[in-house]
Amino acid sequence: MLTADVDGGTFRLRPASRVDLPAVVRLLADDALGAGREAGQDMAPYERAFDAIDADPAHMLLVGDLVPHGEAVGAVVATFQLSFLPGISRHGAWCSQLEGVRVGAPLRGQGIGKLMVAWAIAESRRRGCTLMQLTTHQSRGAAHRFYEHLGFEASHVGMKLTL
Repeated sequence: MLTADVDGGTFRLRPASRVDLPAVVRLLADDALGAGREAGQDMAPYERAFDAIDADPAHMLLVGDLVPHGEAVGAVVATFQLSFLPGISRHGAWCSQLEGVRVGAPLRGQGIGKLMVAWAIAESRRRGCTLMQLTTHQSRGAAHRFYEHLGFEASHVGMKLTL
């Protein structure tokens, strides 16, 4: 899918497997917002969600491994979910939804997030999407700057309703 040399080894992007779920959950919980949302040790809800994502070709959960130089196996250090959505608006355009983009704290600032988003954009174009959208919490100023640097625009106001 994607490989790139980074400090400390080779970054490899690949589809996630069920065995990656504990690492994915750790990445999602690795900040103040995520720590509150991803609390608990029960992996069953994550496994059910993974099975649904894995069974549907319109959804992808990806992980990035960092393989140290000279080694064959690495550790999961990044993740994101990419979904493809049909729409009636924009002349029946497809769009992609980018969610849960995370890079482990020790590796932030090395360009891994940029590599992942660039891959997601290319895959979205390959699948015929004319728009990519994402949400990021209003408190995540660094994430806003990151996405704006990549060409995203804060063009809409997002709203959520907890059910």
